[in-house]
Amino acid sequence: MAMTSHTYRALGPHGFHQVHYTEWGDPGNPRVLICVHGMTRTGRDFDFLAAALEQEYRVICPDVVGRGQSDWLDDKTDYTYPLYVNDMAMLMARLDAERIDWVGTSMGGLIGMFLASYAGTPIHKLLVNDVGPLIPAAGLKRIAKYVGQHLTWDTFDAMDRALRIYAPTFGKLTDAQWRHMLIHSSRQLDDGRYAMGYDPGIAEVFKALEMKDIDLWPVWDAIRCPTLLLRGAHSDVLNHADAIAMTERGPRAKLIEFPGMGHAPALMADDQIAVVRDWLLAD
Repeated sequence: MAMTSHTYRALGPHGFHQVHYTEWGDPGNPRVLICVHGMTRTGRDFDFLAAALEQEYRVICPDVVGRGQSDWLDDKTDYTYPLYVNDMAMLMARLDAERIDWVGTSMGGLIGMFLASYAGTPIHKLLVNDVGPLIPAAGLKRIAKYVGQHLTWDTFDAMDRALRIYAPTFGKLTDAQWRHMLIHSSRQLDDGRYAMGYDPGIAEVFKALEMKDIDLWPVWDAIRCPTLLLRGAHSDVLNHADAIAMTERGPRAKLIEFPGMGHAPALMADDQIAVVRDWLLAD
């Protein structure tokens, strides 16, 4: 079935905002998968994964507010995890699904962890991609540095060349996959130049954080559903020791590490998609 686009209104501290999502598969399928992207990414990162799963799932891929086709918030201090979690809870209510499986990369993984930790959660299976309950200060500093930049390029190809330095951290992508990521996470400005497609204001709350390790172990320990943890072998956001601890605490996740990449595996390559698909469909 063809991908379709939808929006809904969510309520934040300073009013309503629109959240955009794409949908794949049979809208009547009671088996629902929600895929949520990383800090500066969009739901279109999951197009390849969604296409591979649309026969088994109704796949929903939202753009977290401030990214993709979702609204930018007027008050930048609202870009917080409580708002993101609330927006996704409203999405789950809209879908009216009794059971939801969740794939979350980085920020999307943290949102999924929060939602899965609550009593009465509809999350049945949780896949966390390259993030954990202890976020090291070094990773935070690196992310804050690039999120806070407001760079522009005269042409799309110039942006492509400049940003390819980051491509290896996502794993081995084909030129088409890299181009896909770039097209859907960039925007053309009124003057014809190109910039990244997220609201630069998402960095304001992020940069205001005290740059020390963030400890969310109590959240992890409250999760009870089956959980798969993915990690890029060179990740600076999820270190190996913490990943091992995540297999021993809370939901006692199954861990799979992908060699030759950092933060975060893009889940576009066939071998990564196979790992996700096999785990989700195994009952």
